[in-house]
Amino acid sequence: MRKLLISLFFVSLTNSLQAQSVSVFSPDKNIKLEVSVTDGNVYYSLFYQKDLFLQQSPLGLLSSAGDFSKELKLVNHTSAKIQESYQLNRSKVSQVNYKANELKCLFTNASNDTIHIIFRVTNTDVAFSYLIPKSKKNTANCTVEKETTGFKLPIGTTTFITPQAPPSSGWQKTKPSYEEEYTREEPVGTKSQYGLGYTFPALFHLGDKGWLLISETGVSDTYVGTRLSDASSDGIYTVTFPQDGENNNQGPVTATATLPMQTSWKTITLGRTLKPIVESTASTDVVKPLVKTSKIFDAGRASWSWIVWQDESCNYNDQKTFIDLAADMKCEFILIDALWDTTIGKEKMTELVNYAKSKNVGVLLWYNSNGNWNTAPQTPKDRMNTAEARREEMQWLQQIGVKGLKIDFFGGDKQATMKLYHDILTDAAEFGLNINFHGTTLPRGWERMYPNFMTSEAVLASENLVFQQAFSDRYPSTATIYPFTRNAVSSMDFGPVFLNKRLNRNPDKGTIRKTTDAFEMATAVVFFSAVQHWGLTPENLKEKPTYLFDYLKNVPIVWDETRFIDGYPGKYCVIARRKNTKWYIAAINGENSTKKITVDLWMLKGKNVSIISDGDGQESKFSTQKFGNETKFNLELSANGGTVLFIP
Repeated sequence: MRKLLISLFFVSLTNSLQAQSVSVFSPDKNIKLEVSVTDGNVYYSLFYQKDLFLQQSPLGLLSSAGDFSKELKLVNHTSAKIQESYQLNRSKVSQVNYKANELKCLFTNASNDTIHIIFRVTNTDVAFSYLIPKSKKNTANCTVEKETTGFKLPIGTTTFITPQAPPSSGWQKTKPSYEEEYTREEPVGTKSQYGLGYTFPALFHLGDKGWLLISETGVSDTYVGTRLSDASSDGIYTVTFPQDGENNNQGPVTATATLPMQTSWKTITLGRTLKPIVESTASTDVVKPLVKTSKIFDAGRASWSWIVWQDESCNYNDQKTFIDLAADMKCEFILIDALWDTTIGKEKMTELVNYAKSKNVGVLLWYNSNGNWNTAPQTPKDRMNTAEARREEMQWLQQIGVKGLKIDFFGGDKQATMKLYHDILTDAAEFGLNINFHGTTLPRGWERMYPNFMTSEAVLASENLVFQQAFSDRYPSTATIYPFTRNAVSSMDFGPVFLNKRLNRNPDKGTIRKTTDAFEMATAVVFFSAVQHWGLTPENLKEKPTYLFDYLKNVPIVWDETRFIDGYPGKYCVIARRKNTKWYIAAINGENSTKKITVDLWMLKGKNVSIISDGDGQESKFSTQKFGNETKFNLELSANGGTVLFIP
């Protein structure tokens, strides 16, 4: 009998080691995260109101401090309530009250090495990160070789995600530049365009259950930027590290940092509707400011000759014209794009900066990022890729009064590239320069981490309206995807608001714009960027009604509050944003047919409201309305049209 009891005891003990689980709920109890260990493998599952949103998905990583991808045992776990209030001054919201329930799990592997996995669960988001502590065996640096983190979506899920491009491909070997087309409700498991997986953020539609957005945040110089693999045969997307060929084969694809070493945070935003995705602050909730400075970096609007007038406009006289346009439009900035160093020169640039100062306009200058990781010929180049050259250049820029930089052509997510981003931002903060990255990866929490980070492209942006008629034709639909994907997680420099019928300096040439004027006005609100580069040209002010420009002179760039009103990716989008006490509600129609939508604009109750809506053809019309207690409003959008309602 004693032998039988001993045998039963060991069976029970073994089973407890083979299958361990622990759970954490969101503060409102709607989200449940369950962590389990089965046969030494760690998994997590995610539920929303008892519906399964993520099936059992793997966790773990392989590192020089130990193999944490298998033979793991849950040794301990602790829980805590996290509550923090913080402010943002260059974002879609200004005040965040962050409340989360934290679960910290301690695991050991077969060699008794230790890793922590930290989970944070709010009412709308789940975030998790790995922490490798110091130990007697490991006291110095640690290299993470790969993650086994995965995401298993339910059968029937469809996707809105962009494929990863091959390294050193595309124009002048500048890819990956994170400027690919979004899928449009492709079934989960569909092979990506290049067979290299997908970039963050990734939006998934779980049918009647709801929506889920996966992204990454908290990457500076101590980790790589990751992406998603193609889905496995059982439907699991796995976190993947950079490719060897990125950064022209320079630098490892692994991540190395001093112990204790914490990885990036993977974030998951979920709900029945797209509301939590549009309104989420997950990308800034789990990061901290990295750079302290007393300098103030202002957001603002910018005139920009290159987008329509192209390279030929980068000359002294045309830039004076666009400085005047910026002054007329009350823009804070002018962006002077590539080739200025040869077509204008440093001496004449000093004159232009002084002329802009006399008009109360700040100058932003374009730079090529590269050393030799692409063959893009645009100059100035070789000024941002090394500390010595960069700091010398930034000192000159500070001396003549330049306000900020647009830096282009990065092409990769290796730690070496992420360190370059970090070093540029850190040095630029010292010299009082704001930063905009192009040809670039997704910014990962940088709005809070760096005081001078303004915006990044990391999307197929407005230059493609000029380059490709096919993109211009698709643009209305594409524009309704961005607010729920790329722009949901960070400032996005798309470069909106065009009023030229053809996107060329010659009105008889160039691609044909397919959107209405009201659609273009709406993108000033629908698209959020801390520096917003308008696609306006001087002739627009003579050709179009003054009410359009009165609106653009006053529309805010950064916001105190953002609210989802209605929408569906690829079809339409209605978003409300508030600055101080004034609300702006913008709607765009992504389809080539008229659309009628009834929305509840509760924030306009009792207010006098100005409305820019579709008129005849591409033209707009202006009206005013007094909202009473009834706040239901019937939006009537033309094909590829839009509407803006705002409190003047």
